[in-house]
Amino acid sequence: MEIVEVGPRDGLQNEKKVLSTSEKVAYIELLIRAGLKRIEAVSFARADKVPQMADAEGVMDAVPRLDGVSYIGLVMNDRGLTRAIATEVDEANFVVVTTDTFSKRNQGTSVDEALAQLEPMVMRAQENGIKTTVTIAASFGCPFEGEVSTAQVMRIVEASHALNVDEIALGDTIGVGTPSDVRRLVEATRSITDKKLRLHLHNTRNTGYANAITGYDMGVEALDSAAGGIGGCPFAPNATGNIGTEDLFYLLSRSGVSLGIDFERLVEASLFITDRLEISAPAQLSRAGLFPSASSR
Repeated sequence: MEIVEVGPRDGLQNEKKVLSTSEKVAYIELLIRAGLKRIEAVSFARADKVPQMADAEGVMDAVPRLDGVSYIGLVMNDRGLTRAIATEVDEANFVVVTTDTFSKRNQGTSVDEALAQLEPMVMRAQENGIKTTVTIAASFGCPFEGEVSTAQVMRIVEASHALNVDEIALGDTIGVGTPSDVRRLVEATRSITDKKLRLHLHNTRNTGYANAITGYDMGVEALDSAAGGIGGCPFAPNATGNIGTEDLFYLLSRSGVSLGIDFERLVEASLFITDRLEISAPAQLSRAGLFPSASSR
């Protein structure tokens, strides 16, 4: 099981305060010291749409390049991919939204147009040695069109599988999913592809952690989270924070999963970023702390 740390991207993109490049890099360095190896560091979105991510090139130029640490950049279109290639990201995370209304708000295209653009972008990323993920946003429900059918999600899964991407992520962008939804979508995805599967979960309605452990129990290989539980989607109403990395760490480690993460350093990263953002962390474990170890019981 991998934890993919999305705090520097999805965590910061919906916060009101825009941090400096040096603050973002310091945050990433703290996350690395805590043992996190896959970090979604930047988004190559338009600066006028997502000003929090305007300095993607500056961040990627300044982050430490270390063996075993993989930096992910969110890519919305071909121009974004050109920027991502130039900054030498290790992975590109392409987004396809399940509904036309949300897709047009998020990246200015219909679903069909997004799928048509996906193939040449994935191929170009692969030709440049960049690993590829397709995140299927609003897999669990759309803030504008409501329920999303399994068939619609699987249509995008099938297209992604055909492109031989490295990983497929099911995104609960607005935090409406429940464990039964996770089981439904994971089972349907597994019937189509054996590609590495990842879940991007939000805790908007307090189901994020139940969904995460359900995904783990079903053999999902990676889970997204953000230190402090910060963030959300700026193009979806009320799409509040990601599941918190420290809370997910507690849930998984108490379930017997070895993650290679230093909890104290993870809390240090969470407190650093929430202090810079001038907010209280939605995640709980930075305040509650770990339960005594098994040896003390």
